[in-house]
Amino acid sequence: MPAELDAPMQEWLTVIGIGEDGVAGLGDEAKRAISGAAYVFGGKRHLALAATLITGAARPWPTPFDSEMRDVVALRGENVCVLASGDPFLHGVGATLSRVVPSADMRVLPAPSAFSLAASRLGWALQDIETVSLHGHAIDLIRPLLQPGARIIALTSDGEAPAQIAALVTGNGFGASRLTVLEALGGESERIRATTASGFDLENINPLNVLALELESGSQARILPLASGLADDLFEHDGQITKREIRAVTLSTLAPRRGELLWDIGAGSGSISVEWMLCHTSLRAIAIEHNAERAERIERNAGACGVSGLTVVRGAAPDALIGLPTPDVIFIGGGGSDAGVFDAAIAALRSGGRLVANAVTLEMETLLLSHHAAHGGDLLRLQVSRAAPVGSMTGWRPAMPVTQWSWVKP
Repeated sequence: MPAELDAPMQEWLTVIGIGEDGVAGLGDEAKRAISGAAYVFGGKRHLALAATLITGAARPWPTPFDSEMRDVVALRGENVCVLASGDPFLHGVGATLSRVVPSADMRVLPAPSAFSLAASRLGWALQDIETVSLHGHAIDLIRPLLQPGARIIALTSDGEAPAQIAALVTGNGFGASRLTVLEALGGESERIRATTASGFDLENINPLNVLALELESGSQARILPLASGLADDLFEHDGQITKREIRAVTLSTLAPRRGELLWDIGAGSGSISVEWMLCHTSLRAIAIEHNAERAERIERNAGACGVSGLTVVRGAAPDALIGLPTPDVIFIGGGGSDAGVFDAAIAALRSGGRLVANAVTLEMETLLLSHHAAHGGDLLRLQVSRAAPVGSMTGWRPAMPVTQWSWVKP
């Protein structure tokens, strides 16, 4: 926060949620705040909705949008009003403002969010459903939510998004799902139409829309389980992948915590990074991979699993680690044997951060044993065997054993 904004002062900024019903949906306090403001900021649509009340200077948001809110901050101490859609603190401008304006300086008068309006029209209990904002984001974010019997309300970006989401849902084996498009909720142009994902044929959809999904899965639906250790065939790979059972144990050892950043060094297919990010929406990951083909494959896997925010760095460690944000957790995959990578990783890790490394080669295992002797931590030996045909009978076929070293930096 800028130094000049550290000290709270008397409320000078009023943030008002406004719906498609415009002035008619505002309370008396909100109307007085808009009428009395010397400056009123908002999108062009918001300013038009409140035009009959605005007596001060109307200021539309600049293009591109300024996330630092410099024009608003410059008027600190003046009587300023900001108009926002529905609830300003639910995927709205309120959260942006709160990063540069102390809460004690703001008065907030929210209106029902698009999610609340949609749920009220459908008769759905908000606490029992999934909500996601796809506004300005890749629609792939909906993929982890595709679960049999789930209900989802998604805030979209434009009139094309419902058809695109319907195609994605159908392509993942949920074609029988019921889709309801709720347009311009609360306004004179409100319209609600329903169809199925596979039979989606709605046209001329208002750009201001919310999509509700009631999911029905087919026998071949692509479903991302809610536990760690996704099936290997959910990932595109060339064999360079931490196998399912080992991955589940590795994710448990990595022990994701809210908001943490993972470095996945030698990411291969990216399965560790992807599953890390699937644990919680606040988690971040950087996958470092020197093989260009594998790096592209990681990006495809991230999109297919709905974690398109995964960052892929093309390059070989340790050089590729220079300049990256400080990690909370580091994973080093099984095939490498470069002592320089370990030295760089240990140096980069924050105090209290966690490092987990898997070895499948004797050379890598020797490194792990050496670091365990020097730094301490825990060593684990993992062995998985699968039943396989042995002539006309069945026997156990062991996979390569994995040695795992885990350590917390003092």
